[in-house]
Amino acid sequence: MSGDAEARLPLPRRLARRLGASVRLKLLALVLAPLLLGVPLLLGLVWTWGNEAYQRLLTFKISSDLVTAHEYFDRVREGVGQDVRGLAESNRLVSRLGTADPGELGALLESLAVRHGLDFIHFLDIDGRPLAGSLGNPPLPALRAEWPVVAAALAGAAHTTVERLSPQELERIAPSLRRRAYLPLVETRAAAPDPRTAEERGLVIHAAAPVYDARRMLVGVLEGGVLLNRNLAIVDRLNAIVYRDGSLPLGSRGTATLFLDDTRIATNVHLFEGTRALGTRVSRAVRERVLERGEVWLGTAFVVNDDYVSGYEPIVDGRGQRVGMLYVGFLEKPFREAKAMAMGALFLVFIGISAAGTLFSLRWARSVFRPIERMNAVIARVEGGDAGARVGALASRDELGRLAGEFDHLLDTLQAKREELQRWADELDRKVAERTAELSQANEILRRAQQQLVMSEKLAAIGELTAGVAHEMNNPIAVIQGNLDVLRDILGPAADPVRQEIRLIHQQTDRIRQIVTKLLQFARPGEFAGYTEKVDVNVVVSDCLVLTRHHLERSAVKVEMRLSAVTAVEINRSELQQVLINLIVNAAQAMTEGGTLTLASEDWVEAEVVCGVRLRVRDTGHGIAPENLSSIFDPFFTTKKGSGTGLGLSISYTIVERYGGRITVDSAPGAGTEFVLHLRRDAQYEEAPSAPGFLKRWTVDTPRV
Repeated sequence: MSGDAEARLPLPRRLARRLGASVRLKLLALVLAPLLLGVPLLLGLVWTWGNEAYQRLLTFKISSDLVTAHEYFDRVREGVGQDVRGLAESNRLVSRLGTADPGELGALLESLAVRHGLDFIHFLDIDGRPLAGSLGNPPLPALRAEWPVVAAALAGAAHTTVERLSPQELERIAPSLRRRAYLPLVETRAAAPDPRTAEERGLVIHAAAPVYDARRMLVGVLEGGVLLNRNLAIVDRLNAIVYRDGSLPLGSRGTATLFLDDTRIATNVHLFEGTRALGTRVSRAVRERVLERGEVWLGTAFVVNDDYVSGYEPIVDGRGQRVGMLYVGFLEKPFREAKAMAMGALFLVFIGISAAGTLFSLRWARSVFRPIERMNAVIARVEGGDAGARVGALASRDELGRLAGEFDHLLDTLQAKREELQRWADELDRKVAERTAELSQANEILRRAQQQLVMSEKLAAIGELTAGVAHEMNNPIAVIQGNLDVLRDILGPAADPVRQEIRLIHQQTDRIRQIVTKLLQFARPGEFAGYTEKVDVNVVVSDCLVLTRHHLERSAVKVEMRLSAVTAVEINRSELQQVLINLIVNAAQAMTEGGTLTLASEDWVEAEVVCGVRLRVRDTGHGIAPENLSSIFDPFFTTKKGSGTGLGLSISYTIVERYGGRITVDSAPGAGTEFVLHLRRDAQYEEAPSAPGFLKRWTVDTPRV
């Protein structure tokens, strides 16, 4: 294109043409691009990631602080309970109960309360009526058996909890406690509306323990506690433990608070210098989340007069009701300032490095494009005189594009040679692998055949012995059960005193009968085989869940089902149900502390052919030890010491194999267990009976999932 024609083009197109035709301009663009585009983008990413990391750090910090505060508060609560329980068991108190009058007993309780730091101690009779108390108050006639800790102590168990007591209940304990609990409410920004002007209720760590005489007869209850209202010693100690010296940056300070509902009743948060924020209230948002929904609050919140990184958790009383909150937090402003300084310094470093790198790159670019221009002149001369050196048309029109064209041709030639050599090497490797696999397969077949001969003889001997024992046991079992029924019918009502024993005998003989049935099923599996039919495995799985519901509910097991199989399988429905029930019950027994049972079905497809259904039974239990994994299908092998026959999995294995399917297992200690059943759409019967467990384990894959 002539110079006049190029001058008539729009400016963007002229710049694009010049940039496409000059390696010099391209190098300058590459050098300046990081400064003009990359650095702002990088700084934006650093700012975003820095803010996210800052929030995660603060959340982690306040979460760990809240855990520490929770543990300390639990120790305080347990300490009160231990003090009351120790006093209830002391010889000094028990020996004075029968001889001291209420006044002397009250003086003793007063001294014990002062010694152990308790705000009150009362001795109650076995009806929950106070007989004597500390604080100089006379015994009160009102019963206290409705309080959870007193009710538990009257039942013989020491108990400690946190209680929210009404003004009248505080008055029943001691008038001084009611006066101490009184707090005027301070109007607080963002708090929920409250028509009250004062908080008169009390939050009390309440404990009680039974008192026994020398003959271990219950003679009363010792009740005591600590009032948390205005209890600044607890929150100051809690704050000192959570936010010890050096745990926060300079300028920040930690705070701790105890709430009764949403009112601060003990805190080291200050309204202003020298005045604590007692009677102020938490915001509506925190109240709804912590007190109403029972969740933990972790994050930044406005506390009285500044922003604090805050952690709130509910306090629950003996009736399971949320009666208050535990709070810890620290001033966020120093953290924000430290973050701003760090980010500012990081930005300055980035900008300085980028500027220095740009200057260096410009100098380096000059040393690059000068040799390239000389190489381009050489290529042009070769192109003009040597036909063999010509290259085809390329999209790039600059010097690097020309050089790339020359090298592309060379690289294409080298690549073709390299691919040819690689094909020869791959062919050689494939042939070597095929020969090696054939030899390995032949050795494996020979080894399995030898093992099968030995194990088949052992199986036959075990089966014959098992069948004989089972047959001989059935006769006395039938006689015992029959005579039990006759005995129960003849005795009639006269059997009531021993009806429980008769029922236990009947249960145990029935257990023996079930064990005998399993022995026979193991010894003669063919006799227990039923007719086959096309079965929808999803329906069978649902039926099995109904039959095993009590096992799952007893272990608090959650069931997840992903049943997507649409292929029907040919099998005996009852036998498939027996296999699934055995696997589900085993899974429930492996999750005694609760867990998740996953039942999944999918079509079993191999080489684009639907072979049947793949059924998975997975639990989150304790798993199977590696040394036991290869023996779980062995007959009579069990890890349930004292229960189980060790035949469930062996029989299940035999049933599935009988119809041409297979079972695989995948497990690891602590990672749960998964059994996978491969059930065929059309049953394939074996000519010889399968050897369960100890023989088939050599041919069953156990892949990790």
